[in-house]
Parts: sequence; structure tokens; C-alpha cells
Amino acid sequence: MSVASLHDQIRIADWAWQRPETTELIRHRDVAGLLKFAQQYGGASQLRLSAATGIAQGRISEIINGKKVVTQLDVFTRIADGLNMPDICRTALGLAPRLLGDRLTGGSTEIARHFSSQGPVVAEIRRRAADARQLDILAVRALGIVALNDSLLRPALLARGEPLQVRVLLLDPDSEAAQKRAGEIGEGHASFAAGIRLALAKLEEVRDLAPNVELEVRLYDRLPVWRIFRIDDIAWVSSFDAQWEGHESTIYEIPHTPRGSFWAGYRRQFEDLYEHATRVI
Repeated sequence: MSVASLHDQIRIADWAWQRPETTELIRHRDVAGLLKFAQQYGGASQLRLSAATGIAQGRISEIINGKKVVTQLDVFTRIADGLNMPDICRTALGLAPRLLGDRLTGGSTEIARHFSSQGPVVAEIRRRAADARQLDILAVRALGIVALNDSLLRPALLARGEPLQVRVLLLDPDSEAAQKRAGEIGEGHASFAAGIRLALAKLEEVRDLAPNVELEVRLYDRLPVWRIFRIDDIAWVSSFDAQWEGHESTIYEIPHTPRGSFWAGYRRQFEDLYEHATRVI
């Protein structure tokens, strides 16, 4: 293989990406299978795969032969880029489409991954929360996030050994926005507001039981739009709508980048809500 052909882009026909077998490889994040797929349908040798992905040829060989298992996001991204994976396949793999990564941000991907619901990212959020320095939460009731005993983040807060700053924004249960939101999801206002008050009571327990957690809770009075967890330099963002709750919507993972407009926008909204909200804890 000549040097010129070694560095040619790998081209795989659209019909090959659309095969049910390929969809299964992507769904299971089977990198070894995807590399073999590229060999079969793109005519790519291990050397060419190495040149396209920036992964050493020896590592490519180990992955193909099942001696190495890929789990790192940056490696998934290199492989998707090297194989010129279509956007629909990239999103199925949990990566941002190139439209966002290349055209909007000049090659710096603002949306690292997205998930159809909260479930697939629970373990990652808990892992990062275990040794975080700062945690921001923008939610409505936050019962499943930080209030209930088996919620997403409460165990990490109660077990905290090092200092952690936590800021929580919840919807004011007595606001017109709370009454409207209750109607949107088919709940009575009284029971909806009771859920927020239960969350506040449970957060008071966190304040009393977790001395290393510097907890501040405030109430906002606007119709909820975004649901945000920020753990240090990564945010997970989903939305509230009349048709779904925040944990049911698509969740976008947004890392801090120097000129990232998504990160800046969500941080700006959080800080504005926080400044104008009423402190209760």
C-alpha cells in the first residue's frame, strides 16, 4: 500500500451502515466488530485503520483480536471520525453528530454524548459526584435526583469525606409556575407542591447529616425549561416539556470548552435563576 493510499479517507457505503448487523454492533458499542466491519466493507487494513483513527496499529490489532476492550469516549470518537461514521450512527453510539462537532464549533465538540433518557448515564454521574468539588442542580422537585434515600446523588452526598459545594434550585411550590407545571403533567397542584416540600425536608436532612457538604437550596418561580446537573466541568442537560418529565427527555453531556456556547448559555441561565431565587436552606 502506498503512503498516499494509506492516508486516504475510509469510505463505506451507506447501505453497509444501514445493515441490521451493523446497527447491532453500534448499539452494543462493539468496537472490535466495527473495525472488522471497516475491513470488510471499506477495504481498510490495520495500518490504514491506524492512520485514520490515530490509534497505534498494535492497539488496533489487540482490539480486533479481543485482547483490549474500548471504554473511553475519546477512543470511540476517534474510531467514529476515522470510519467517517454517518451522524445517525454516531448518535446511536452516544456521540455528537459531526454537524455539531465540526460545523458549529470548528472541530471542538460541545456536546460530547447524548442519551435517550437518564438511565444510561446514571453510573457516570454517580462516579463523578463521588470526588467532585462543585455540584449544581436545576430541577423541579429533585426527588429522584438528591432527595430520596435511593436517589441519584443523595448517597454520594451522605458519604462525602471531602468538602463539596452544592447549589440546588427547585421550583417554588407556591408559584403560578408550579400550578401550571402540575397541570401539564396531569397532577393536582396540592400533591405536586407536596412533592417539592418533601424534597426540601429531605435536603434539610442532608445538611444535618453531611457536615462536609456546603449545601444551599433556593426556590425559583418560572416555568421550568431545563434540567441541569453540573459536576465540576461537565454538565448533563435535559428538558421539561408538557409531554415529558426531565428524566424522560434526551440528556446531553456538555463538557466545559473555552468558547463553548452551550456550556456558557446553561451556566448563564443557572446563575441568573440562582441570583433571583429565594434561599430556603
